[in-house]
Amino acid sequence: MIDSIKDKVKVLLETGEIEGFLGLVRKNGHVAPHLFQKGEELDDMSLGDHKGSGDARYPLNKYLMNIAKAYPEATFGVLVRGCDDRGLQALYTWNQLNPKKVVAVGLACPQELADACECLQPYPADITAGERAEPGESKSVAAVDALVLSERFSYWMDEFVKCIKCYGCSNVCPMCFCNECSLKCDDLVKNGELPPEIPVFHHTRAMHMVGRCVDCGLCEEACPSGIPLRTLYKKVGSIMEEAFDFKAGYIRGQRSPLNKLDSVEGKE
Repeated sequence: MIDSIKDKVKVLLETGEIEGFLGLVRKNGHVAPHLFQKGEELDDMSLGDHKGSGDARYPLNKYLMNIAKAYPEATFGVLVRGCDDRGLQALYTWNQLNPKKVVAVGLACPQELADACECLQPYPADITAGERAEPGESKSVAAVDALVLSERFSYWMDEFVKCIKCYGCSNVCPMCFCNECSLKCDDLVKNGELPPEIPVFHHTRAMHMVGRCVDCGLCEEACPSGIPLRTLYKKVGSIMEEAFDFKAGYIRGQRSPLNKLDSVEGKE
């Protein structure tokens, strides 16, 4: 499967269609992000498989934004799974990346990852390697929704109190691109206070994920306290879908209702 990715990237580099390809490399037993600029570098390419399938993941889209800002005239390729592809589509609508300057090379996730992530679309729109897996079943949200209101409140409060305010969730999130982060604003979240004000800190971030979260799950993977953030944002996403028939990144060119100055038809 990796050979298909290597072959395509090699052609893109050799023909000059891209200046570099942002993917993953395995060196000294570790997997890390790497900007491939020469075909001979591709021998060390990785698809993010460390101890298991796709278990070494990084916010490549977030790195791509930084590279694109430094080299706005250059075109870069990037390795994308289904969630990464959704992230790209969402970032385009927020004017954070220029789609004409990005070439996505798609990797479909295996069924085991689709099930583990409860991913509704575990493949990118354009697949270079892998085969489409069946959508995962969203069991985590259903389990919390099954609790009575008081139990649900206690569940989340017990989780939120574990927070050490490391900002890992926002730092790793490809959809957190604000120049001034509200989580560092004294009017909302007091700086230096540990643990953070509960539940203000997580409610503030959850509100900012409305219409943005593409369900990549990097926030939960980065959380040292093991807070089920993905379940929280999956719920936020389902509320957004129910209210506005919108899921971030699923339809190319579709902007979030919160990314429009005009009114949404039929909604107040």
